Amino acid sequence: MTRTPARADAYAQELRAVARHMGRRRFLTTTGAAAALAFAVNLPSAGTAAAEELDGRRITEDPFTLGVASGDPLPGSALLWTRLAPRPYETGGGLPAGTRATVTWELAHDERFRHGLRRGTAVAHPEFDHSVHVEVDGLAPGRDYFYRFLVGDWSSPVGRTRTAPAPGARPERLRLAAVSCQAYHDGYFTAYRHLADEDLDVVFHLGDYLYEYAVNATGGARAYTDRRLPDVFNRETLTLEDYRLRYALYKSDPDLRAAHAAHPFAVTWDDHETENNYAGDTPENSVPPEEFLIRRAAAYRAYWENQPLRRPQRPTGPDMRLYRRLRFGRLAQFDILDTRQYRSDQAYGDGWQTPGPASEDPARTMTGATQERWLLDGWRDSRATWNVVPQQVVFSERRNVPTPAYKLSMDSWDGYPASRQRILDGAAAAGVENLMVLTGDVHVAYGLDIKEDFRDPSSRTVGTELVTTSVSSGKNGSERPANYDNLTRANPHLRFYDGRRGYLAVTLGADSARADFRTVSAVTTPGAPISTAASFVTEAGRPGLQPA
Repeated sequence: MTRTPARADAYAQELRAVARHMGRRRFLTTTGAAAALAFAVNLPSAGTAAAEELDGRRITEDPFTLGVASGDPLPGSALLWTRLAPRPYETGGGLPAGTRATVTWELAHDERFRHGLRRGTAVAHPEFDHSVHVEVDGLAPGRDYFYRFLVGDWSSPVGRTRTAPAPGARPERLRLAAVSCQAYHDGYFTAYRHLADEDLDVVFHLGDYLYEYAVNATGGARAYTDRRLPDVFNRETLTLEDYRLRYALYKSDPDLRAAHAAHPFAVTWDDHETENNYAGDTPENSVPPEEFLIRRAAAYRAYWENQPLRRPQRPTGPDMRLYRRLRFGRLAQFDILDTRQYRSDQAYGDGWQTPGPASEDPARTMTGATQERWLLDGWRDSRATWNVVPQQVVFSERRNVPTPAYKLSMDSWDGYPASRQRILDGAAAAGVENLMVLTGDVHVAYGLDIKEDFRDPSSRTVGTELVTTSVSSGKNGSERPANYDNLTRANPHLRFYDGRRGYLAVTLGADSARADFRTVSAVTTPGAPISTAASFVTEAGRPGLQPA
């Protein structure tokens, strides 16, 4: 990472901000006395800093270049998001520094906003990079709504959202999609254009919404496309401003904007929203811990600013509670996990390694004790037919070769087998019959049977894992990746494997669930068609994947 004097100064200021927000005692305990800088700068929060009100009529360029979004649907509530950025590739989105703007929001039953109109205002604060998060309560459960934002003479694109069913409702079906891993430098987001046309209740984004790496504007990783970018993106994200600009780059993609406008999203992160393969407060590379904490604080803050998340998810310094629960009547409960912020460091230096005492240590955790207890308690209280766990990294065992000398990925649950076993034991103790895990991360699609004992192929199947491929990461991919034979022979519980790009569509019903693995023919050229690579079903009360 290259740090100019200006970037180094920004980094130091953000470090002081985190120190103030965490409190002196915790900060010193975490980072050591060498990090005891001045505590004069506080993390900004809406309404605490003086800002001049900007007359919307002074905005002469479209401020809604990053589109609109909704998220985390509840039975009587919708969360609406936008961010003002007339010039998205500039600091502050091109709005005058130190100004706030009052934004009007509207929500109605029809997209022409003639029926059931609700209206209110929200302030787009410079402290949150002029993002707006509006929680509209008192809505009808299980219903479509349309929404938009207004400022000055400008109107945003119209979005559609859908509230969750009533708590006791038994809907006939729930249709969802899962997506992950959208490297801007690897390909076009064509899958999102097709996703926007699907009939969905909710989309789960399972991580790697952006990538922190430098985006080369003149060649190399950018050679596949004719899009040209300012040099500000040709560096790794490090400061809060870097992350904010990177979100602006990703959200400027029209296909991503279309998907957000079409469906409510429920998002969780993986590693690249901050830094590749970090674990808790341990960075990938050897940098002082205080430097990584400030980077994490910047990344988490920018993540909240740019995603349709509710107030409980707003970060505090380098901490952010992202794990949460959504219920869709009596049909499905979704326990959204965070497998980055609380995990133990990867064993054996990360990567694919031979498992041993270090990885199999019972004290190791993927979720942290608090989140693990929250998950198991939630299962004990669940009355849902389907208990679905949207999360980041592959849950099932995945041996790389069909010989005794196999290796496992230390970044996945294979590097935390004791933690995985506690989860499976908890599901069994809670009587969870229809466990489904949704996964991203690996840039390929898998369909897996979750086994009671992965060492014994004949052991009982206790759940289903559906792994969505990437939207663009890894470029085009192939139907049969180079390790296809080794992986399928080494893992008999692996029922499907495809290396192309796309997304996963799942229909949950009272008696069965159907998974459709959707793939595009290419991402290195725009406008590729979509097809269904394979479809599987799993019956309620009889876990395991069968061809549809």
